[in-house]
Amino acid sequence: MSSDAVKKRKPKVIRNESGTPETKRGRAEGDQVTYPAGPHLIGQRKPFTVKNQDVRVYNEEVELEVRDPQQDYMLYKNTCAALAKLMAEIQELKAGGAKVGSVEIEERRTQCSVHFITLKKLNRLAHMRLKKGRDQTHEAKQRVDVLHLQLQNLLYEVMHLQKEIGKCLEFRSQHEEIELVSEEEFFQEAPAEISRPHVTRDDQHQLTLARLDWELEQRKRLAEQYKMSLARKEKIQKAIEQKREYLSSLQPGLQNIMQASLPVQEYLAIPFEHMQKQAEVARHLPPPLYVLLVQAGAYGQACDKNLSVSIRGDVDEAKALSRPPEDSQDDESDSDAEEEQQNTKRRRATSGVQLDDKRKEMLRRHPLSLCVDLKCKDGSVLHLFFYYLMNLNILTVKTKVSTTADLSGAVSAGELLNSESLLNCLYASDHGKETPNPANRYQFDKVGITTFGDYVSDLGHPYVWVQKLGGLQFSSGGAQSGLTGSALSASHMERTMKLLRGRLQARLALHKQFSSLEHSIIPVSSECQHLFPAKVVSGLMRWTLMSHQEFTELGFVQHVLKAGLVHETDLFFMAAVERGTARLLAAVVMNPRYPEVAPLFSLSLHWKGERSGRTDDNLRAMESEVNVFRSELQGPRPGLQLLTNQIQRLCVCLDVYLETESQVCDGSEGPKEFPREKMCLRTARGPSRLKPFKYNHPQGFFSHR
Repeated sequence: MSSDAVKKRKPKVIRNESGTPETKRGRAEGDQVTYPAGPHLIGQRKPFTVKNQDVRVYNEEVELEVRDPQQDYMLYKNTCAALAKLMAEIQELKAGGAKVGSVEIEERRTQCSVHFITLKKLNRLAHMRLKKGRDQTHEAKQRVDVLHLQLQNLLYEVMHLQKEIGKCLEFRSQHEEIELVSEEEFFQEAPAEISRPHVTRDDQHQLTLARLDWELEQRKRLAEQYKMSLARKEKIQKAIEQKREYLSSLQPGLQNIMQASLPVQEYLAIPFEHMQKQAEVARHLPPPLYVLLVQAGAYGQACDKNLSVSIRGDVDEAKALSRPPEDSQDDESDSDAEEEQQNTKRRRATSGVQLDDKRKEMLRRHPLSLCVDLKCKDGSVLHLFFYYLMNLNILTVKTKVSTTADLSGAVSAGELLNSESLLNCLYASDHGKETPNPANRYQFDKVGITTFGDYVSDLGHPYVWVQKLGGLQFSSGGAQSGLTGSALSASHMERTMKLLRGRLQARLALHKQFSSLEHSIIPVSSECQHLFPAKVVSGLMRWTLMSHQEFTELGFVQHVLKAGLVHETDLFFMAAVERGTARLLAAVVMNPRYPEVAPLFSLSLHWKGERSGRTDDNLRAMESEVNVFRSELQGPRPGLQLLTNQIQRLCVCLDVYLETESQVCDGSEGPKEFPREKMCLRTARGPSRLKPFKYNHPQGFFSHR
């Protein structure tokens, strides 16, 4: 038998009750099929009957339950060892020259086939054990999953119960939000049928219920009182409405009475209606202007009847400025915002335009302003317009002068009443070109403003005294008074108003004097005639206005410039005094605080050459006569004749100089051009040969000082 035949041969084994086709066929024929009992390795058979015949059926699953896996393992090892031994023997036989179909080789092949069948049997059993183990593991996992699901359900129920318990613990009844009276007050005020002390003192729940009942009773009683109060309120409101209607009916009659009384108010100088309207508008003034309004009005009523204050500007704009923005303006719709954003992107402004807008916003003035009018006895009026710059927190002022007479005649007086320089240096060193608020410097840096002086012509001058009149005081290098607000304004009001009126009077007086000086006339008042001799030969030939640049170009004034006695805010004039061939030029520096600060004269004589106070001691003495001894030339207070008296003294000194100079030079009576007309005790004195320039009244002679 070949090995291929052995491999193809398969034993016919019935594995279950259904049997193989041969068995079925045998059953159909009614034959009894019997299987010889084989070795224990082949398996077990179950006997069963086919048509009353016993049949044994092989079932490996039943056999698997009774077999020991360890024994099967040992059997597997032994079978493998035996199979290897048989193979080795077959190899030896073949090597020894045995033929393939010999009895020894065939016998060993048969044994090997049996061992292969045993291995296949063990393989099936192993796979069946594996399947059975997997099935058992799967069943165990299913049981574990069921238990885990039950555990999760239980945990969820526990969590739900815990939440419910927490809600119950956190539950707050509405009565806890009610502020009940204290227990002591409850037992004192509540009646016994509500308080029930014998029950509520030991039972907290009953106590709470009793307190709630007492609270309910009290609220019912208060509700009744509230209704009664409302009824009483309605009665009072009706009475008020009736009285209001009565008063409203009186208003037209009162207005007619007020209109009829206007002439009486004007005659008695008691403008009640005007004051009432101004008080209503004053509520919208910024604090500094309001302080100035109150203090200036109080000073005018108490000390100066010629001072009046009025409010100017757009009242509606001031009301809109002080009114808080409405919510409707803040809450814009999304569509409007998007449209505005798109428009902004389309027309994106340049940086220069943005800076200009920022500057305008920073220099913005309040819509309301104050006008203070100072009237003088001659009918002239100084108008002061005060403005408040909201973002800079400073006050500015502009001026205007109204006169009854025509002041257009004098050319040199053009700068006297100029609104840009009229109030310069009202107090010393207060030029009004820069803002006194130190914080403004940092604000200007943000918008590119280099100096505030570029805007004073439009906005006004921020003088320090203007800030003090408005109650504003800023830290500076000087000493601080410690006063603020109305107290600071009141402390400077009287002196400032006097200085303002004095400045106007001085400029008007100078204007009249300049008109005469331009016509070569030196106006000397009767009160000052005694300061000069009866006859003065030298006369003023020219009086002109100069600029600061022209003044600095003069050679004979350099010593004054080096001494720091000249400022750009001063006024500069040139006077020419002549007598015969002699011509005396006088450069005059006039401080804005004239006559408190006297004019300064610098002289240059053109006669037999050119001389000045630096080269001629007598010219220096003449400068001293008009500059140093100004108290003699002050005249009656407030000294408004000082300038003309100085010019007149200069003419007298030139007469003395020329008359005595001729005599000193020749030793004779002098030429006929400058005859001796002044009586002098001594024509010259000392090494410098100074001349007698001092005039003695009433004797009428000249002497040395």
